[in-house]
Amino acid sequence: MSSNTFSLAFGVGTQNRQGNWLEVFYAQPLLNPDSALVDAVAPLLGYSGGNQAIAINTTQAAQLADAIKPLDAVQHALLTRLAESHRPLVVTILAEDAALTSTPEAYLKLHLLSHRLARPHGLNLAGIFPLLPNVAWTNHGAVDLAELAELQLEARLKGDLLEVFSVDKFPKMTDYVVPSGVRIADSARIRLGAYIGEGTTVMHEGFVNFNAGTAGPGMIEGRVSAGVFIGKGSDLGGGCSTMGTLSGGGNIVISVGEGCLIGANAGIGIPLGDRNTVESGLYLTAGTKVALLDDQNQLVQVVKARELAGQNDLLFRRNSQTGAVECKSNRSAIELNEALHAHN
Repeated sequence: MSSNTFSLAFGVGTQNRQGNWLEVFYAQPLLNPDSALVDAVAPLLGYSGGNQAIAINTTQAAQLADAIKPLDAVQHALLTRLAESHRPLVVTILAEDAALTSTPEAYLKLHLLSHRLARPHGLNLAGIFPLLPNVAWTNHGAVDLAELAELQLEARLKGDLLEVFSVDKFPKMTDYVVPSGVRIADSARIRLGAYIGEGTTVMHEGFVNFNAGTAGPGMIEGRVSAGVFIGKGSDLGGGCSTMGTLSGGGNIVISVGEGCLIGANAGIGIPLGDRNTVESGLYLTAGTKVALLDDQNQLVQVVKARELAGQNDLLFRRNSQTGAVECKSNRSAIELNEALHAHN
């Protein structure tokens, strides 16, 4: 039954007064857990297969801790701590990477991304938006919007302040996990579900959405939209943008290869290959007409930018005299024509 379990995690979270989950924190999520571990917890949970989020109490948490003690010291220690909790507890088991059916499942997959256990586009996130409630993220945690006004009044009457940092479906990543080897200047600009690779620096103007991220190392001072992945050694200049599938990119998966530079206030709507440069201020959509120049600065032909998607060693710039968008390559006209035909 458990030989091919996709994921297992023990969590603690927040529910509203109706008992609906608002969010779940998984301190140590597992991808492809050992079958012996799943077999040990299944009888105590009444689990017989499938994708399930099973609410447990502290007594059950203690029993689970005892059951897995010989198998996994880290998870045993976690369950021992959870057994002392006064907050709602849940065990989420994903037998397969299928479409989501519950809020705890959705939070588990977001954790897998931010823990670097899965890369963007590596998980089935179908159905995630309806399962993520829109909540107030406060200095006292997640609050149901229907309960917010009353709790704000209660806080004031006690001489306290219930501060609302945001109202959103996604919390900030750093409230759940801080990946190793990263710098994040403004943590509110990184959503849970972002994949931030080792050696990545995200400055104040940088933003990384869920199911998006960086391989690292790299410098991010622009927007990494949902679904976009930035390759090793690439830099995004201040205020630049990458077009996501939710913001006009359609079905095109936008990515940035290795060793690229997107200049300040520039933007892309096509995937970039390795060692590409986009001049500051130039927004390159898929339909942008581009004058393709060879290694002698001679015009080869005019193409739409989508025809240059994924190709290496290109410089995109705007001619300051004519306003035309140009693409300069270090390849000959013959090599460029061959590359274009190969992508038809």
